[in-house]
Amino acid sequence: MPDLDQRFVAAVQSFWDARSRQAQEQAERGTIDAGTRGAVTGGTQMGALEVLITDILLDAGLNRPHVHTRTALELPGYYRPEKQWDLLVVADDRLVIAIELKSHVGPSFGNNYNNRTEEAIGNAEDLWTAYREGRLGKTPPPFLGWLMILEDCPAVHRPIRAVEPYFKIDPVFLPGGQYASYAQRYAILCERLVLERKYDAACVALTTPARPTAITFPVRHFDFTQFAFAIDAHARRFTARA
Repeated sequence: MPDLDQRFVAAVQSFWDARSRQAQEQAERGTIDAGTRGAVTGGTQMGALEVLITDILLDAGLNRPHVHTRTALELPGYYRPEKQWDLLVVADDRLVIAIELKSHVGPSFGNNYNNRTEEAIGNAEDLWTAYREGRLGKTPPPFLGWLMILEDCPAVHRPIRAVEPYFKIDPVFLPGGQYASYAQRYAILCERLVLERKYDAACVALTTPARPTAITFPVRHFDFTQFAFAIDAHARRFTARA
């Protein structure tokens, strides 16, 4: 797709603009939520990113009615009845693609990091077990993608001490002999989600809330271009067989 990098920047800028607009609208109505929750409860913020990924899928030959982004996003689970994903491709009674689009914005990073990590691992485990049990039909394995927009600020670059009362943590979380920051922890998560085949593609994008936003990738080979190429390749394989 032409201008893929520019379109991703525009989608991330739209994310920040939507957060700012929703927080301002709630403030004007006098319904300010605790912390930054007001920017989260006002509606979708990933709309432009959903459109971008949809365009990638359509360019690969998928039909628009098969791509779902706002409704009909539930898939059966194994440990729970169903889970709502952020983007699905369902064609010919087959689950082709399921994608999670997540964000993590300050000021709270500690508990939210643990929640995001557990959610990413648990969602994949739940889906793959449901697939094994035949809940998703007898079809080839679907493509799973996970993308995180992480606020780029000083707090995500500071080393975060791990508590080790009994056993030592994995040395990978001690890069250069010091504890990994949240940005580094997310980078490790991204790599291991793919290494352990929980997801077929993953991406962590560090982005600033400034205008214009600045984007970097803590793991270069897990940037958005590679994420998009993986989605495109899977979609093309499906359309070639259809």
